[in-house]
Amino acid sequence: MSSWFEERRADKAADAQQRRQDREFESKLRREEAREAKKERRDEEAQRRRDKASRRQARAARREKTLTPGNVYRKGTLALVAASALASLPAQVMHFVTISVMLLPLPFALEGAAWVMNAGVAYADERKLPAWVRWLLRALALSAAGFAAWINYDYGRHVAPSVGFGLAAVTLLGPLFFEVRQWVTTLSFDAAERKRRSDAKARAKHEKKRAKDHKDVVRLAERLVSAAPFGTLSFEAAFTAAWEIFYGTGTPGMTPALHAQQLASRQSLTTAMDEANGSPVSTRGRLLERLHPAPSVLVYRPGSSQVATQVPPTPERAFEAPQKQASKRVRSKPVPPVRRKGDTPSFHPLAKAVAADTARRIPAANGHHH
Repeated sequence: MSSWFEERRADKAADAQQRRQDREFESKLRREEAREAKKERRDEEAQRRRDKASRRQARAARREKTLTPGNVYRKGTLALVAASALASLPAQVMHFVTISVMLLPLPFALEGAAWVMNAGVAYADERKLPAWVRWLLRALALSAAGFAAWINYDYGRHVAPSVGFGLAAVTLLGPLFFEVRQWVTTLSFDAAERKRRSDAKARAKHEKKRAKDHKDVVRLAERLVSAAPFGTLSFEAAFTAAWEIFYGTGTPGMTPALHAQQLASRQSLTTAMDEANGSPVSTRGRLLERLHPAPSVLVYRPGSSQVATQVPPTPERAFEAPQKQASKRVRSKPVPPVRRKGDTPSFHPLAKAVAADTARRIPAANGHHH
């Protein structure tokens, strides 16, 4: 009986433990889902900020591209032209309608004639038509605009003189602004066209002079271009190849005689610099100067510190040194050298190599025999 109760208690404990684990798992799952949702919201917010920044940069780029001086001038002129037309049309309409309703299309025809003639001037400039065509179109546009301005002045002066002058000025300013805009555009285009024509003329002159001075090379280059597939070999590359065939060098303008003259001039310059400076300036001269430096006279004063040397003595010095030491022992006792840190001058690597070679060739100078 007691075992049954124990089993029941164990089952209940196991159920309670299972429920706790389930609740913990569900709580952990909810926390993970909340973290994932928060991360997704952060990513979406960051993406929205990036998209907003990119759109702002795109708008700034469009504004910078649109608000250039040239675009502002062109579009501003067109806006002034539209405002001039809108301001001058009502007075003309009222003037002609007062006379007769049948004259209603006349103001639109006058304004249209002025603007069509101005557009014709722009087209003539673009197509490079003769100057008399452009001036004829300008005269027709000015006639239409002047007639419309006189009508507006006659209509406005009955109200007030200032109204008449204002309407006439507005009627004329539109075509005038458009004509000035066309002049500016034409002059800027003419400057670029003039530069292109000047470059083309200079190139043609250069090619003509090249064909005259180097006939054989140019003829061979033309044959190379014609032999190659179409568009694969430019004339400049063919000319360089032809020059190398004729003169053996890939530098156009240079010949074997000029290369020889250049080499002789360099040698003469090196010799002149050696004589002027008193020391060789060529690479070979500098190397010989380091390998065989000129002897220098050392002056010893009483009390001066002696500097030890690392160069082995020559055979003559090896035989003379004992005699000098013997004579010094007879006269006076020499002062032994005192070695201090840094008193030995450092030798160049080339000098070290020469000293080592001297030591190998004269073993007796080092005081030992093999």
